[in-house]
Amino acid sequence: MKFPSPSSADAVIAITGLRRRFGAKIALDNVSLYVPRGCVFGLVGENGAGKTTLIKHLLGLLKAEAGSVRVFGLNPVAEPVGVLSRTGYLSEYRDLPGWMRVDQLLRYTQAFYPKWDETYAEELREQFGLDPAAQVKTLSQGQQAKAGLLLALAFRPELLLLDEPSTGLDPIVRRDILEAVIRTVAEEGRTVFFSSHLLDEIERVSDQLAMIHQGKVVLCGQLDDVKSTHRRLVLRFNEPQSAPPKILRALSLTGSGREWTALCNGAREELIADVVTLGACVVSEQTPTLDEIFVARAGQKHSV
Repeated sequence: MKFPSPSSADAVIAITGLRRRFGAKIALDNVSLYVPRGCVFGLVGENGAGKTTLIKHLLGLLKAEAGSVRVFGLNPVAEPVGVLSRTGYLSEYRDLPGWMRVDQLLRYTQAFYPKWDETYAEELREQFGLDPAAQVKTLSQGQQAKAGLLLALAFRPELLLLDEPSTGLDPIVRRDILEAVIRTVAEEGRTVFFSSHLLDEIERVSDQLAMIHQGKVVLCGQLDDVKSTHRRLVLRFNEPQSAPPKILRALSLTGSGREWTALCNGAREELIADVVTLGACVVSEQTPTLDEIFVARAGQKHSV
């Protein structure tokens, strides 16, 4: 399938043909992604799909074995200061110094960022309910996640990279804090790139998304376009089908006899025409969830 490719001038992140292997395992296989300024871009995939490996390339922690990675038009490996000084990052693993108090952690981190906003940092600390006198090691997993998010936000970075940001956060905190923060950053014209295995989270906050499976991008595009071009159709045939019907645009097919359910990709008119040609009628149609789309896409063979 053809993925959208904005010009390099429009892209805060531009990844082209990225490959990475660890021993015999292919972690990233010819990955190309383009993230325009001011959008919320969600990267979804199961654990081990290659999400964290991709983010490490954006941070310059890994060098591309093939292909190219550019952030703000810069190579993160060759020009780390130019990239990292404009990038906020929250790791899935909250690598915070446990011996520090929260107020010490803020002062320590502030020293690395000339554009640190003390007023904003204090607003976030109060919003997140973090006690300035509490030692980091005494914080709960959720509180440590909030502390890490605060550090990533307080210097108002142009790009916010979040790797599984919901780890340790309960559903209410995810909804009321994380999603609000993500939308606020985007509304200020900055860019958010975050990975998650929670498709409902991606669906709620993303403008664009990419689905990655076993190191390959299996789907990429505007969220609204992805949803509008996939349909779940319940079909009824006049006669029982002894074998699954051959529906050209079906990504997955379940059922038996006269009734089958197909998850399809394509224009609605073309999908209906295919079904009618097979001698069936559509008894119900719905927009599938991202979870259903991902499961269907991950089960297919793709060339990227």
